[in-house]
Amino acid sequence: MNANLNASAVVAVLAALDPVSQAAGTVNTGWIDMQNWFRAMAVVQVGALGASATVDAKFVQAKDGSGGSAKDVPGTAITQLTKAGTDDNKQVIINLRPEDLDFNNGYRFVRLSLTVATAASLISALVLGLDARYGAANMSDATTVDEIVN
Repeated sequence: MNANLNASAVVAVLAALDPVSQAAGTVNTGWIDMQNWFRAMAVVQVGALGASATVDAKFVQAKDGSGGSAKDVPGTAITQLTKAGTDDNKQVIINLRPEDLDFNNGYRFVRLSLTVATAASLISALVLGLDARYGAANMSDATTVDEIVN
């Protein structure tokens, strides 16, 4: 740990699902190449859940950047958010380590998948890369990152 580094030098925004009232269905980030990261973390946010709505989130892994042979990353599915009023305005964090992926069989790409069922709900998410293998993390920020203030 180097206390002289800005946080943006060790944490990058790799993907985002912008805040939206999502109707029933699944939304995904783009595929992220994990060979460049020691760790990743998803921060899932929900606002108001629709009546009887549910929200699920998980990491999915693939062999290439187009989603070849995609399959779930074991142990990364959240406990389903289910109760309007109780689960409104909550955040869920999903940690991802290299050993969670099936690297031995060529799986090195991941994406975050969020599924809303039954009724529209407010959702958003960020996938953060931590501890870049090469250079400063912010060199790999998503193109949607507009500014870093130091």
